Amino acid sequence: MGKRSRQRQKNQTTGRDDRDNAGWGSGYADIVKENKLFEHYYKEQGLVPGGEFEQFMDAMREPLPATIRITGYKSHAKEILHCLKEKYFKDIQEVEIDGQKIEAPQPLSWYPDEQAWHTNMSRKIIRKSPLLEKFHQFLVSETESGNISRQEAVSMIPPLLLKIESHHKILDMCAAPGSKTAQLIEMLHSDMDVPFPEGFVIANDVDNKRCYLLVHQAKRLNSPCIMVVNHDASCIPTLKIDVDGQKDILFYDRILCDVPCSGDGTLRKNIDVWKKWTTSNSLHLHGLQLRIAVRGVEQLAVGGRMVYSTCSLNPIEDEAVIAALLEKSEGALELADGSADLPGLKWMPGVTSWKLMTKEGQWYADWSEVPNHRHTQIRPTMFPPTDTEKLASMHLERCMRILPHHQNTGGFFVAVLVKKAPMPWNKRYPKEGEGPEGKVDREAEEEATKGASSAQETTAKQDGACGPPASKKMRLFGYKEDPFVFLTEEDPVFTTIQSFYDLSPNFPKLNVLTRTHDGKKRHLYMVSKELRNVLINNSERMKVINTGVKVWSRNSDGEEFGCAFRLAQEGIYTLQPYIRSRIIRVSVEDIKVLLTQENPFLSKLEDDAHAQAKKMVMGSIVLKYIPNPNNPAEPQCPIQLCGWRGKTSIRAFVPRNENFLVECLFY
Repeated sequence: MGKRSRQRQKNQTTGRDDRDNAGWGSGYADIVKENKLFEHYYKEQGLVPGGEFEQFMDAMREPLPATIRITGYKSHAKEILHCLKEKYFKDIQEVEIDGQKIEAPQPLSWYPDEQAWHTNMSRKIIRKSPLLEKFHQFLVSETESGNISRQEAVSMIPPLLLKIESHHKILDMCAAPGSKTAQLIEMLHSDMDVPFPEGFVIANDVDNKRCYLLVHQAKRLNSPCIMVVNHDASCIPTLKIDVDGQKDILFYDRILCDVPCSGDGTLRKNIDVWKKWTTSNSLHLHGLQLRIAVRGVEQLAVGGRMVYSTCSLNPIEDEAVIAALLEKSEGALELADGSADLPGLKWMPGVTSWKLMTKEGQWYADWSEVPNHRHTQIRPTMFPPTDTEKLASMHLERCMRILPHHQNTGGFFVAVLVKKAPMPWNKRYPKEGEGPEGKVDREAEEEATKGASSAQETTAKQDGACGPPASKKMRLFGYKEDPFVFLTEEDPVFTTIQSFYDLSPNFPKLNVLTRTHDGKKRHLYMVSKELRNVLINNSERMKVINTGVKVWSRNSDGEEFGCAFRLAQEGIYTLQPYIRSRIIRVSVEDIKVLLTQENPFLSKLEDDAHAQAKKMVMGSIVLKYIPNPNNPAEPQCPIQLCGWRGKTSIRAFVPRNENFLVECLFY
């Protein structure tokens, strides 16, 4: 991909950002919400059911409802939901403004377990009520803390359709700003009792600066199973891993391909699109979207699922990309039927016929109609397949288009692809007695892939067909990152840590890393075994921005008590299962004392916790609350806080993003 295409990929992320970050009434100057070309184009395409076009346009002119998703892992999210319902939603139901009752937030009918909500309250209404203002401030505060994500409703759909399980290896190809990435991580950690799920998420973005938004989003979830990388998605490198002592290619079980798009589904939120919309946007983006999607299916494991999504309603960016992908796959890909996966979600089936319009208003229904001087701008893959039998076998009706007026949302397109066999240019030939894919000569396969890539790209330039991207030399740019240095099992740093915290024999020392080759180690991080495998085998192949979760930090005060490293709250849920000492089990009353009093005396704790604390020497500790299922009035999710046992007192370190959760649970 050339410089212009890369810049376009960076610039055309408006739609994705806006649907990920559905705000709370951002102010805009008065913009006339009219675009005759837009209306003419979509009337001609016939995407909106008969008689509904005015409703469709009326909805497009209305402000987008604010939507929130409760974040975090399952048991914590349930408690936050309970708190929201009891503390805020009930009170809002009683509010009247100008003689009218305010509609309380409502759960999105199709999102599982009432974890996503929407409200139609505008800023104007919020300002008229102190109670609503308090609710608004709460939402802003908790969004900053990370317990709530302000995310547009339609943006929540792709991760749900991926059907994530804890062992899945996941690639998020165009991930920034990261709301969907956070969903993927949460799904990976659905069982909080598993500190290291077998799966992981590799979140990629082409823009180096935007990668740091991803890091910020991921850090809220404190997962050892997330890696943020910085590559052009259309030629993201093939990674290698060790499997039973042999090098193998990493294929992903799940891929989210949420591509840069023209963003006309975000008109309700991104008001500037009314002025800027033109049909040339989709014509410029189609090729890039196709290259990214092709690179995605190349790296998908056989049997895996890839979700392709845009916040554009335009078939050139939607069905045309999917049809080209299916045609070139020669049966290796299949569109999955997602009609039963999100009960309650209203959507329109994908279309099988569409037309193309230039910015001058010229219509073309088929490639044969396009004059030669247009061939650089318009490609054959932008049109529906002409073979009716082949078109019918694609089942494009299984694509899902969400229209704004059906459920008061933004506009959106999503398609679920299942890989049935290797891509035809990546054919692998199983040896006798092995599985359907078998073992192969990896170097030979990579050479074949490069050759096929070059040939397919040349052909693509000639006839507009979709093929794998040309092999390119990776370009590294942006900030220089600190190295990722894994510790050995014999590293002297473990000597005092092992004895002070009484780490269990199965503690994975090889998963511990630091960010410096020289000098004293300031912080220690952990990654899962599988991400360690990826890091070690691909250090020259990929640009890693961030990975791992902090588990210990150097603390010179602790050295005199036996250990120079104190526990870090970020990694406590990862680390605690391996710690066999320095744990104080606390009650609801103990936590209330620790939160309301600064450095309370040990005697302030209840008898059980007091007795445990007295037996310990000074230094870093874990304060652990375990729910009692026989007492439903008490919080029913586990809480673990880092603390410090002083000479006569005790202290809990409650990070900002845990404040609301803890207060909700214990007050």
